[in-house]
Amino acid sequence: MGRGEGFADREGVIETKTACAISMKKRPLPVTVISCVLVATGILGLAFHMKDFGSPHPFQFDVAGIILVRLTAVVCGAFMLRGNNWARWLAMAWIACHVAIGALHSLQQLLIHCLVFAIFAYFLFRPAATEYFRARRPKAE
Repeated sequence: MGRGEGFADREGVIETKTACAISMKKRPLPVTVISCVLVATGILGLAFHMKDFGSPHPFQFDVAGIILVRLTAVVCGAFMLRGNNWARWLAMAWIACHVAIGALHSLQQLLIHCLVFAIFAYFLFRPAATEYFRARRPKAE
């Protein structure tokens, strides 16, 4: 069978070899954990800041920034679970921004965010994780 040709499974569904190989690649546990932490952090952060939405001022830029940061975490986590490589890089940029913000606040926040950054980098760029994200990328012909 040539590249991109399909085959029928037991239920008669036609799949390509590439799609079958991608679906069989297992997601590494650290990727799953980090993705779920990102989604949970984003959702909990949005829930925590819900009280800020009802402020008497018409529009507050700091609240918009908080919403953007929290939604970015949710998007990163959700798309990393799907194996999108761009989400891995966006998650690294997201935590790098937290490192910069932590540096503006206190040494303790800076150190904690640096530690989280190191953990993200270590686990998201391990060979198994790299292979997981690479397997999800469409191959150029």
